[in-house]
Amino acid sequence: MKPEDADAPEEIRWEGRFITAKTRGRWEYVGRARGIHAAVILALDEGHVILVEQFRVPLGRTCIELPAGLVGDDEGAADEAPETAAIRELEEETGYRAARMERLGEYYSSPGMVSESFSLFRATKLVRAGKGGGVGDENIVTHRVPLSGIASFIEKQRAAGKAIDVRILLLLGTSLVGT
Repeated sequence: MKPEDADAPEEIRWEGRFITAKTRGRWEYVGRARGIHAAVILALDEGHVILVEQFRVPLGRTCIELPAGLVGDDEGAADEAPETAAIRELEEETGYRAARMERLGEYYSSPGMVSESFSLFRATKLVRAGKGGGVGDENIVTHRVPLSGIASFIEKQRAAGKAIDVRILLLLGTSLVGT
């Protein structure tokens, strides 16, 4: 059953370079400008997962996340394939190159507020190809964390005052439901 506002026209209230604020009936939400979406990478390396840490201005603190980046956001790359962006972002942020990049589907991180989707990729057979750290002033820190110790790692990071991206729940799995 669709709510009454579902068929109301979408109105753009403000548009910046990357974000668009919209309304549809009484709903307010944001989306990516120009149809840009994200690629998120679950990078697995011999019983470890590669995570990144970077300062996030909206949170006012650093955040522990899966490597990720925007698809088609670079000048002249509007038609970039999500797989290409995933390969590029993994190496830029972490310094790792994947021999295998598998698309796991499209997901929405906060569908009551944001229309943005992301494509999730699993990267395997990793080789260290560079130093990582991101581009420009991203100052990304890479963590290679044993999967068997992920819950402990996340709790230590949280105790240190770092934010934890919702996609980290993917790694915590059934440990959250107590089975």
